[in-house]
Amino acid sequence: MSRTRYTRRLPVAALVAGLALAVSACGGEAADTSAAAPAASASAAQLNPNADLSKQSVAISVWAGYTPEDLPQRIKDNLKTTLKVTEHATNEDIMAKLTAGADTGLDVAFVSGQYAQALNEAGLLEPIHPELIPNLANLYPEAKELSYDKGNVFSVPYTWGTTGICYRTDLVKTAPTSWNDILDPPAEALKKVTMMTTERWLALPAIKALGYSVNTRSDEEIAKVKEKLLEAKPKLLSYDDTTFGEKLKTGEAVMVEAWDGWCPTTEKNIKFVIPKEGSDLWVDTMVVLKSSKNKEAGHAFINYILDPKVHGWAAENILYKVPNKAAMDAMDAKLKADNAPLQMTPSDLLKGESIIDLGEDSAKFSRLASEVATKQ
Repeated sequence: MSRTRYTRRLPVAALVAGLALAVSACGGEAADTSAAAPAASASAAQLNPNADLSKQSVAISVWAGYTPEDLPQRIKDNLKTTLKVTEHATNEDIMAKLTAGADTGLDVAFVSGQYAQALNEAGLLEPIHPELIPNLANLYPEAKELSYDKGNVFSVPYTWGTTGICYRTDLVKTAPTSWNDILDPPAEALKKVTMMTTERWLALPAIKALGYSVNTRSDEEIAKVKEKLLEAKPKLLSYDDTTFGEKLKTGEAVMVEAWDGWCPTTEKNIKFVIPKEGSDLWVDTMVVLKSSKNKEAGHAFINYILDPKVHGWAAENILYKVPNKAAMDAMDAKLKADNAPLQMTPSDLLKGESIIDLGEDSAKFSRLASEVATKQ
């Protein structure tokens, strides 16, 4: 098994703020996606379920290492169409491309849930046509309960997970149970703790420790979050979104804020815990662009990905859970046993709070992250 590190959520604070404003201006802010669904469906293109896919092609943009390297050949063999794969490093990169106004030539994009919501609000997405994706039946029922897109109206989930504390059992005297163990670490962990830099995840520990929603828009609450983060900053080793697992392995760090799939629980003495105050539910999705000239092929591509044997690749190679029951049931038992986060059930995940797009209020988290990062 190989596992590729990819930068799915690295921060581009100023760009995020600008995109939030631009997208909000284009399509409004509504966090209740069910309200937007009827309008979206009414404008949907009439698609042909019997279209000759050999006369179409599919161009996708995805994070490096997030799909099999031989996916183009698989698509050619199974769908009789050509797949072109381009890569984006971050959600912000692909959002900048998709919202620039020019024809990108893309048919399908992989973006995190709140970004899919923002694209839909901007009128840039084709509604999902379930009749063209019969493999939607392989998804857990809980995959239709995601607050940024209830019913999978404009997006199809690819991977999902949560955020917690990844720690060395042999280097901390007491196992962490609270976000406060990261924010105000015990003596043996001082200067041996890392937190994330990405805006919404930088704020997460303080938000949950204070009992707030991950989607708070309150200026008063965000001010208190900032205060708590600044109090924590001198006690940290660093802010780190990509190498915290390596720091744990070497002992440079003893506790880190981590996405579940990136906590190296196969290593001796490393465990993952969701703090008692709760956490988030993040989702990476596939969306079909309204500008696509190959919408039938785009839907066929998503349907192929949802085949359990194909979708299971993601769980076994990047160690993120997939919302595909058949795929999770079929995955290697030892691999699952050795990676505690892979054992989480959909009901476990749904205890977390789905991160949604906040429209113009996203800029508040951009400012928060910038102010915390630059504070001496």
